[in-house]
Amino acid sequence: MTARAEATGGGHKPVLLKEVMDVLAPRDGAIYVDGTFGAGGYSRALLEAADCSVWGIDCDAGAAARGRRLAQEYGGRLQMVEGRFGDMKTLLNGKLDHPLDGLALDLGVSSMQLDEAERGFSFRADGPLDMRMEGPETDSRPSAADVVNGLPERELADIIYRYGEERRSRQVAKAIVQARSEKAITRTAALAELVRAAVQKGVKRSGKQTIDPATRTFQALRIYVNDELGELQRGLQAAEELLGPGGRLAVVSFHSLEDRIVKQFLRDRSSTAAGGSRHAPPAPESPARAASFTLLFRGTRRADAEECDANPRARSAQLRAAERTAAPAWPPPQEVRP
Repeated sequence: MTARAEATGGGHKPVLLKEVMDVLAPRDGAIYVDGTFGAGGYSRALLEAADCSVWGIDCDAGAAARGRRLAQEYGGRLQMVEGRFGDMKTLLNGKLDHPLDGLALDLGVSSMQLDEAERGFSFRADGPLDMRMEGPETDSRPSAADVVNGLPERELADIIYRYGEERRSRQVAKAIVQARSEKAITRTAALAELVRAAVQKGVKRSGKQTIDPATRTFQALRIYVNDELGELQRGLQAAEELLGPGGRLAVVSFHSLEDRIVKQFLRDRSSTAAGGSRHAPPAPESPARAASFTLLFRGTRRADAEECDANPRARSAQLRAAERTAAPAWPPPQEVRP
């Protein structure tokens, strides 16, 4: 299970904090957005580094409450908005004095959410099978339990394969359907147990087990329940529209599905093309578009050995970064499917 680690000063430290701050280069008078506030680790670092302003965004009510408490320490320089970062353009409408100078996105479920068994994200601690980022009190969308107990076997298998990249997705889906025919699956521990059995059944185990067999299925359900990949696509588009010339974008991802979307988005927009790929010639009816971003470095930045030893969740973290040009924002990208 991937997770972003955070801190408000005493708890977890945000992953790749130094690298993200190097990208954002905080300066006096600038405006930044911490689009995945969590516990405010990036926000605090920005506010401590410069006399700047930060807008924190998070759909989790607990994170929003933490942000409002943290704001009291910074004399109005931190303002909290409750909502999804994919909706940031609407959430920040009329609130900004000038275009953004920097924006950070730290994707996935936060370590705090993962560590709270009652949120239903973890396969290591028993809790209600929920997984909704906003929480059951405010989110009316189907929960993970609704998905597991309600979808047809084939659709479940497709979700587990597509979003979890689980090779034994069909076996997992079959096991889920068989189990729910006797009793609804409502707890994380029950789901994790049957997934482990389905993944390990018939597989010769040799060598060291690198991840829990339930990891990929839980990831898939969480991504599906929260439309995380669609949210990322909307968030990247909003960032392109809100950042001013010279504004910096830093995105930390934790698995290949997220990173693929970020890579494709920035690759397309850092080249001049008329279509969705720099490898395709411009369509005759479409004028070439000017690059809206410049890559700050090729590839990704990763946590060093010291950080990974201190925080094992940082091992899968990857940072991509780019700087906004003065060119107009491109039209919304087509949905990228894994």
